[in-house]
Amino acid sequence: MTAAIIRAAQREDAATILRLIRELAEFENMLDHVKASEEDILRDGFGPTPRFECLLAELDGAAVGLALFFHNYSTFEGRAGLYLEDLYVSPAARGAGLGRAIIARLASIAATRGFVRLELGVLHWNPACKFYEKLGFGHMEDWLPYRLDGAALNKLAGEDPA
Repeated sequence: MTAAIIRAAQREDAATILRLIRELAEFENMLDHVKASEEDILRDGFGPTPRFECLLAELDGAAVGLALFFHNYSTFEGRAGLYLEDLYVSPAARGAGLGRAIIARLASIAATRGFVRLELGVLHWNPACKFYEKLGFGHMEDWLPYRLDGAALNKLAGEDPA
């Protein structure tokens, strides 16, 4: 196995990004939840107003990992941060240090941009929890994630007096 390359994804990587997202979803037993298309990836990652950035990890010229992330903001700190939406390394490439290398690159990006934190969410059953803790991530037990989507989002949006 040759050395890993971690690089910023480009427009022409849209199909690869989607493939890796699908692999992640399959790992999480959520493949049927993936609605994203290549067009979505192109529009939101590489269009006039990018909504996310993506790193790809390659071994022997093949993309075997990704990190999809975007900016968030701390009102208390008055500074931006990075939110890691997805980190994935293909099973055959695990154990080669790619996850750590990707996280280190993200930490470097955050530090270079003057950001104060790197955040992520992980499913409670995912063995990666121990990996993140080993790297220094802390589990935020006082903060509970909430989400408004689908019919509930549309219903509440319909109540907007504007």
